[in-house]
This record gives sequence, C-alpha cells and structure tokens, in this order.
Amino acid sequence: MSKPAASFDTGARFAGQSYQDILDQDSREAPANLRAQSEPYLGSDPIPVANYTSQEQFDREVEKMWMRTWQMACREEEIANVGDYITYEIADRSLVVVRSEEDQIQAFFNTCLHRGRKLVTQPGRKNQFRCPFHGFTWNLDGSFKEHPFPWDFQHLTDQDLQLPEARVGTWGGFVFVNFSQTGPDLMEVLGPLPEHFANLQLENKYIAFHVAKVVKANWKAVSEAFMESHHTIDTHPQIMPYLADVNSQYDVFSDYITRQISAGAVASPHLAEQPSEQTIADEFLGQMDMPAGQVQVPEGMTARVFVAQMMRDMLASGDGNDYDKFSDAEMLDAILYNCFPNLSVWGGIANNLVYRWRPNGADVHSAIMEVYSLAFVPKNGPRPKPAAIHWLSEDENWADAPQMVGLGSVLDQDMGNLPYVQEGLRASGNQMVQFGNYQEMRLRQHHIMMDRYLNEEI
Repeated sequence: MSKPAASFDTGARFAGQSYQDILDQDSREAPANLRAQSEPYLGSDPIPVANYTSQEQFDREVEKMWMRTWQMACREEEIANVGDYITYEIADRSLVVVRSEEDQIQAFFNTCLHRGRKLVTQPGRKNQFRCPFHGFTWNLDGSFKEHPFPWDFQHLTDQDLQLPEARVGTWGGFVFVNFSQTGPDLMEVLGPLPEHFANLQLENKYIAFHVAKVVKANWKAVSEAFMESHHTIDTHPQIMPYLADVNSQYDVFSDYITRQISAGAVASPHLAEQPSEQTIADEFLGQMDMPAGQVQVPEGMTARVFVAQMMRDMLASGDGNDYDKFSDAEMLDAILYNCFPNLSVWGGIANNLVYRWRPNGADVHSAIMEVYSLAFVPKNGPRPKPAAIHWLSEDENWADAPQMVGLGSVLDQDMGNLPYVQEGLRASGNQMVQFGNYQEMRLRQHHIMMDRYLNEEI
C-alpha cells in the first residue's frame, strides 16, 4: 500500500450534509445498523487494467477465486419441494442444487461420472438423476443407483460412482454454494449481514421478479458500476431531484462485506438550485408512474417523511403486513450491501432488490447481470410462487421488461456506459485505473480480495 503525502487528507469527505445528518431528521429512529460506520483508508495505488481484460487473469480467477468462494445459487423457495433442483453455472463450471430431503439441500457437480455429459440442463423436479446419454442413474442424495450395463462395469463400486459434492449453506432464504471443501464457512463470510438484516426478515420474502441480461463488459466492471453513487451527476441526472449522491455513505465492514447508502426523497447537493419539498416528492413518486401534483406535501413536512409514510400505507394495503415499525430510511433509501465476490442485497423494504453478477462462460469481456426483486409474503393467503427468470436478448433493454417500471430505464443508462468502459480499458495507454479514496473504497476492497485469492493468501 502506498503512503499518502503529508498534506494528503485520507479522511476527506463531502463538506455538506452527511447521510447521518439526514437520519437525524427522520420521523423514526433508524436501526443501529444504519448508524454504523466503518471507513478504513485502503490505499491509493492504481489498479491494473489487466484485472478487467486479461484472459490469463480471468482463467486464474476461475481456478483460485470462483472455485473457492461462497456464491448465491438460488432462493430456497425455488427448490421448495423434495426433488426440486436448479443448475448454477459459473464460468464453465456447473452444479446441480437439489432439495434432496425436506430439510436438506445438496449441490453436486453437474457431470455424469461415466462419459461426462451434463446430467441436467434446465431446472425442474426429479426423483432421480438419469444421464440422457447412457442411462447412468443417481439418487437425489448423490448416491449411485443403477445403470443398464452392470456386467461391464464390475470394476467400479458404488463409492466410485458417488457424485462429487460442493458445500452448501443458507441464510435469509438464500442458498449459497462453494465448490471447495476448504476455506471459511458461510457465516464467517457473511459477518455482520445476519445482524444487519434481522429486521427485514428476508426468509419471509419471495421472488417478485427476476430479470437477466448479458452485458458486454468484464464482470468486475459491471459489478463496480453499482458500488458507488457519484456517477449519478452524468449518468442519471434525472434522479438527482430525489436521490442524494455525493453525500452517500460508504462502509467496509469486513474482508467480504461492504455497503453504500444513498438517501431517497432527498435532492442531490450537486443541484445548483435545490427543489421544493413538493417537487422532490413529485419526482420520487414519478418513478412509479404517479403524476406530479397527485398528492400534496403538507406545510412544514419534508418530502422524505411524507413519501416514507405513503410507501408504508401502499405496501400495507397491498399485502396486509404492518410496515409502521420501519424507519424512513428503510422505506426509501438505496442501501446496497455487497458480499464478495458477486452478490448485492439491498437493505430496504420498498427497495428490496438483489443483484448478482457472473462471468458469461469463459469470456473475459462479457458478463451476466441479474436483478431480483423480493417482496414480503402476504399476511393472508398462500405463499406466491417465485417468478421465473426473464432473459433479455441482446437487442432488448432493461426497460423492455414489464416488471422493471422506473428501475429499467436507470439500468439502461448504466448499461450504456459499460460496453464503452470495456472498450476503453482494452485501449488504455497506461494500463492503469485510478480509484477515489472514499467514494470508490468498495471497488478497491473488491480488488484487494481478488488479489488475496489469486495470491493464495486465503
């Protein structure tokens, strides 16, 4: 780590109103996790462009990082019944994640031990896994069951044909997998997440929508576009009247867990003229297709307090749950937690999004981005089925997905940058990328962890 010059202020922050100042003005006390702050100085060295463009580096990532880290594979509700399974693909590797018993989830390498064909290619439900090539068959628990030619395979025991297994862990309704049998356990990696999310009952949520698209940029470049908020001024100027940006808060809580928070229903300090409380409310509600002026902010009330209560009332009328206990921040703010290497879980109620980024096969220059929305299970009535994944084609925009009202157009602005980020990186003259010390602290931590895995320090 390089040492800053004597005049270098490693604690420099935006000089105006902070996120903590905004919390002080809210109608309800924010939970302790939103009051927590952890802002270490992580160095100022440049990042090699090769981290995003080198095929050799990418191949090392697969072997030394992707094969040794915990990754979210699915939600438990997607494999709710015995025999339900999904496939989890990362780079050129594949697992079958199956509910083998009512209280047991297992993950097997998706390879027939006879001639190597993938056992399954689509999610579904089975009472056994039978290879479509020659009929070798396994039980749901990975034990070998039978094949049509026992007389010709007398040299193999059932133990020889036991499906190799990955580690599995669960938290908050998520199912995580790890290809390696060594390294830290899941709860050690998650660190403060269970405590920080205790109020949000993630296990009592279901997938309201799930949209995915291939992006023409390295997976790190894609994920890092969602690890800072100061790109708003040029990439998303239309949201500046209702989303704070330069005064967002950034935290690094552990090796694996980082966070950023941007206040909702609060105008960006970058605006030359601050909008009225009515304008802030109109702009915020406009993203939900609510016409300006349809509701009026009472005299003396902030747009933030007013809109937060509107959101509580709207959600309660929709699913019958009580949202009164949740703070203004939990109702309105963009609260993005990242779990290294590729998962982002939003820590809010109305903004209950999940992002997942993955390499697109073995291509260093493209990635898969997925967006989930989680919603509380209705208080009365059956648990809704999880939404199926909606794949967008290369020619489709995020806004073309009917589920993504408001959010889709914002994502399309991000996606408008990313192919040119990748092209620019490949054309770099000095082969270096420079990060800010505070606002891009989470990006730097991402690369620190990558280097530790590649250097086999973990």
